[in-house]
Amino acid sequence: MSKKSTSTKAKEEADRQSRKEVLLARKQAQQTRQLRIALGIVGILILAVIVIAVVNEFVVAPNRSVAVVNDNEISLQDFQDRVVYERARRVVLLEDQLAAFGGDVGIIQQFANQVLVDLYPANAETFGETVLNQMVDEDLIAQAAGDRGITVSDADVEAEIGKSFNYYGGELPTPLPTATETVMPTPSLTPIPTAVITEVVPTATSFPTPTAGPTNTPLPTSTPVSADSFQQQLDELLQQYRDLGVSEGAYRASVRAQLYRQRLADALAEEENLSREAEHVNFYVLVFDNQEEADNVAGTLTSDNYLEVWNTIRSQQADPNAASTAFASELFRRTEDDLATSFSPEFATAVFDQEIDTPTPVIAVTGQDGTISYFIAIPSGKEMLPLTDAAYQTKKDELVSALITSLRGGNVIVQDFWRDRVPTKPALDDKFYATPTPVPEQPIVPEVATPASTVTAP
Repeated sequence: MSKKSTSTKAKEEADRQSRKEVLLARKQAQQTRQLRIALGIVGILILAVIVIAVVNEFVVAPNRSVAVVNDNEISLQDFQDRVVYERARRVVLLEDQLAAFGGDVGIIQQFANQVLVDLYPANAETFGETVLNQMVDEDLIAQAAGDRGITVSDADVEAEIGKSFNYYGGELPTPLPTATETVMPTPSLTPIPTAVITEVVPTATSFPTPTAGPTNTPLPTSTPVSADSFQQQLDELLQQYRDLGVSEGAYRASVRAQLYRQRLADALAEEENLSREAEHVNFYVLVFDNQEEADNVAGTLTSDNYLEVWNTIRSQQADPNAASTAFASELFRRTEDDLATSFSPEFATAVFDQEIDTPTPVIAVTGQDGTISYFIAIPSGKEMLPLTDAAYQTKKDELVSALITSLRGGNVIVQDFWRDRVPTKPALDDKFYATPTPVPEQPIVPEVATPASTVTAP
């Protein structure tokens, strides 16, 4: 009986243990299944996030608007394509200049520093902002041109591209009108002589009249650029752009934008009846390095004695040890814009507002290097004269800039999400940022004295 009871208990214990294991196995299986489901859900979520990010970056974002100009949208893709083009244009320019200067990087760094700054990777956002503002301006210009019935055809673009290569359909460009020589006024006074020569100077011995040599051969007549030559040069340029990831369409779109700006400038000049003439001024000017000396001279300067004072300063010999820093000059036929650019807007206004033969107060002008100079100007004459082509073009450009400023108010919306999406390619070769190799100094060869020849007495 006892043996049977023990056996039964053992069997029951085994059954209980077996049921435990089954329940535990079921529980573990259920937990494993739940874990796999959770991991699957997490994986699906991660995959969904990745897919959404990819779709947003490569499908949605490129079509988002970085700016809205009235009803016209500038997409991120268009903005990025334009940045790539502007970078490529600068790279091609620098590479061509480097080849023209025989590989001298120092010259490029000296004269094209701003272009190098534009292409520096750390300045990508600043450069991108410049490009975006340019695109906004071009949209405003195109819309303003459209309002005035101005159009630019594909043929116009082709002709403008040809002009940039000096190609005019196989003919020479229309010659510019012959310039009429303008008589420049002579300086008002002769410098005061600083010394009188009293010794007798021997009369110079007359030399025989030189025999006239052959006359210069006339320069050959310009040869028109042929269609084949133009096409070859254009193909080379476009290939440079293609190598940098820029399409021909981007290049032509840039030329079209330039034409719209030029034609709008012409239309605005006609609308505003922009004069081809402007007031020009002739004036004496005294320049000082310190205000105390300038104030002292200004305190004694009058309409009656300024010529004497000016001529005295003008006639002084250069002396680095002299106490005075005064310098005198006379400038002719300057427009107000000329003076604003060369000196300062305040200086230009003071000169043009001043009466003839009346000295201005002392005017402080800060130079580009931060140094301050002190000026006294005395207008000697004013007259209306024709503007140069460059000055007239500047006036037209100012009309366009003023129009753009007025159109920007309330009509332009610019987003900020583009700032971390500005392309940095194509990149400029590091050689342009390298320190230029200094030119080795040429050793100075000492002069060797020629021994005197021995003269034998007769």
